[in-house]
Formats: sequence, C-alpha cells, structure tokens
Amino acid sequence: MDFVLDAVNDMVENYGVSLTTETLIHSDQGVHYKSIRFTQLVKDSELRQSMSRKANCWDNAPQESFFGHMKDEIDISWCSTFEEVKSVITDWTDYYNNDRPQWNLAKLTPTEYYKYRLTGDYPLKIPKAKGSD
Repeated sequence: MDFVLDAVNDMVENYGVSLTTETLIHSDQGVHYKSIRFTQLVKDSELRQSMSRKANCWDNAPQESFFGHMKDEIDISWCSTFEEVKSVITDWTDYYNNDRPQWNLAKLTPTEYYKYRLTGDYPLKIPKAKGSD
C-alpha cells in the first residue's frame, strides 16, 4: 500500500505543476487502488481515477498493448540515470505516437488516427485497383 501511495505522492511532488484535472491514473481493481487512502489521495490531488471493470481485461487492453510494445522495442539497460531512462522513454513515446503505424488503427499512427476520427480525412493514399481509370 505504501508503495502505491508513495508513487502518487512522488508524481504530485515532482510534476504537480504540469498535472491537471485531466490527468488520469488508470489501474486494475487491486485492493490498494480501491482503498479509501488511495482514492482520497487522488481526489485531494485533484486528479482523476480510471479503473478497469471487474473481470474485464478489455478495459486495460490499450494500456497493456502500449506497454507491451514499449518493453519489446526499447532497451534501457545501458541507462545509468533517471534522466537517461526518461529520455529513452520520451523519444520512444514520440516515435510510437507520431511515426509508428498501428495495424488496428487503420494503418495510421495514433496521432494520424486521432485526426482522421475528428475530420474523416484519411491521410494515406489508397492505390487504385488494376484496370480502373
């Protein structure tokens, strides 16, 4: 329990200026995330809590997919400082969101897909079928 509370306190202490009421803390239904101490800390910090529904792994699927790819695609074994780890993760996150097409997002990057969903304009050229004008 203390580990979870310390993590939120550290986040607020170190990044409080950049956190907003739009900051979302997503978790499963572990006992520590449902505790009064945790939910009160999140509320007092003016953050929002998101929790997977009971026995429903699909709620967590996008996060699990993202972290699965991150673990497979980056190497932080050479890092010796937090700043080096943070830099590697920041660079990879930028790559993931802006340069890495996703099969399940209509072969678009997450940023392109978001724009596509807002505007309806598909950014990739679709080749014409053979024999069509």
